[in-house]
Amino acid sequence: MSGLSHFDAKGDAHMVDVSDKASTARIAVAEGHIKMARETFDIIHEGRAKKGDVLGVARLAGIMGAKKTADLVPLCHPLPVTKVSVELTPAPDLPGFRIEATVKTTGQTGVEMEALTAVSTAALTVYDMAKAVDKEMEISGIRVMLKDGGKSGRYEAV
Repeated sequence: MSGLSHFDAKGDAHMVDVSDKASTARIAVAEGHIKMARETFDIIHEGRAKKGDVLGVARLAGIMGAKKTADLVPLCHPLPVTKVSVELTPAPDLPGFRIEATVKTTGQTGVEMEALTAVSTAALTVYDMAKAVDKEMEISGIRVMLKDGGKSGRYEAV
């Protein structure tokens, strides 16, 4: 399993040992979007959803998702997250909302998974809160845009 750090020499899954890595400032930014019918977009954007403030609830869900990543992804290290921000921006061209999450920590491993989980959880929450009016919403484009800190250095998506 060359190149895949979550597998040992026998091919068994394991948690990566980060005990010898330096504790450094880490940051990750992820993005994604949820596309929906124009009417659904208008309902959410105008604050007319029967379940309440869809974007506010989705923002909080994204933050909670980042904090619970190690509970959801089996081989993730539990990390002392020091900052999580989740922004949902109207995108009338989709129509839908673009989602961006920024996660920071100081530790021995990065926070890419936490940022990805924040975006995913926020998008799933929008879907959950609006599915009564639009079951055809589409979540996509979830990816890491930036990661910095640690031995592997800086990565920025093109």
